[in-house]
Amino acid sequence: MRIVSPARVRVLVVDDNDGFRESLSSLLGGESLDVVGEASTGEEALDLAASRDPDVVLMDVRMPNMDGVETTRRLKALRPSIGVVALSGFEDQRAVRDMLVAGASGYVLKDSDGDEILSAVLAAAAGGGVISPGVTPTVIEELTEALERERRRIRQLEVAQKALLERAARRHELVSRLGHELRTPVTVILGMAQMLQKGTAPKDQHEELLASLVGRAEGLARLVQRFEIAVEAGLTEWADVTSVAQEVAETSPRVVVESPGRPAMATLNRTAARCILEELVQNALAFSPQDHPVTIRVTLEAGAPLVRVIDQGPGVAPIDLTRIFDPLEQAEDLNTRTHQGAGFGLALARMSARIMDGDVSLEATGPGGSTFLWTVSGTD
Repeated sequence: MRIVSPARVRVLVVDDNDGFRESLSSLLGGESLDVVGEASTGEEALDLAASRDPDVVLMDVRMPNMDGVETTRRLKALRPSIGVVALSGFEDQRAVRDMLVAGASGYVLKDSDGDEILSAVLAAAAGGGVISPGVTPTVIEELTEALERERRRIRQLEVAQKALLERAARRHELVSRLGHELRTPVTVILGMAQMLQKGTAPKDQHEELLASLVGRAEGLARLVQRFEIAVEAGLTEWADVTSVAQEVAETSPRVVVESPGRPAMATLNRTAARCILEELVQNALAFSPQDHPVTIRVTLEAGAPLVRVIDQGPGVAPIDLTRIFDPLEQAEDLNTRTHQGAGFGLALARMSARIMDGDVSLEATGPGGSTFLWTVSGTD
């Protein structure tokens, strides 16, 4: 609570009515109060408050140009400790609420008796507040509602800030892991190039090495492109997941889309969403027999879309279940695999989904095929 000298309280009177302002100054010029200035406008009040250093400002609510609400808001921003008592000629419940929210500590009507106005000024100087009985019940109710709305807004902002921090942390993790994980394909490419440069590779293998080198470089370029998309996944919009699934299905006649028959809306980055589905679909196509379809099934549960990519391949071996989402891991040995890929796709798909507050997981797997589940954030 602000401590005020018991000797005198310095008061600034603000009102655009000259006669009423002079009457107030006369009323307040008693034993314990000093009127240090008078202002007829909000702008003049701000100037005098800066130069006269009042303890309390008696503020008219209705003034031309800058009203009492805006003047109070600016005054409290400049000097948070100053007391403000609002004055109004009539019971305007909204004006009372707005003045209190702006920072006023008291509110009195202009037709209040002199003792009530004096009490309000002294209470403001001591860090308290007085509201005229005629406006108190309704104002308290409205102010309580306004404060509750403000609390809800603050909670929403806190949740949003936490989500932003989590997304930033995921991006940082992705960037950190990329620097480490890119060393493997870069090392392979560099090793092949050095073998060709030094002439240590048999001549009959040069063509094969060059083809492999080009393939590795192209794969690395695609990997970097997918990584860039993953980093931007946090830039989201309100979009239809079913529409994205249908776009991905157009890339292969083997892909079938099952949808709920209506838009499945979600907050996502459309480009990143398409890449997530492309990674899952390409993985499913690679490990499924050529004459078997891959299904993208979109459903809605509690308003949030769920996307399943279902293949009819051999399933994931138990030994590989814990590492299929690790960067540069595949369920086949590097030198013997029959299904080629960069090995980073599932890891990037999961990372992109998590940046958008979702996830990618292996829901089921077995000899009849695997189901990968993409959980999408369904709230805007």
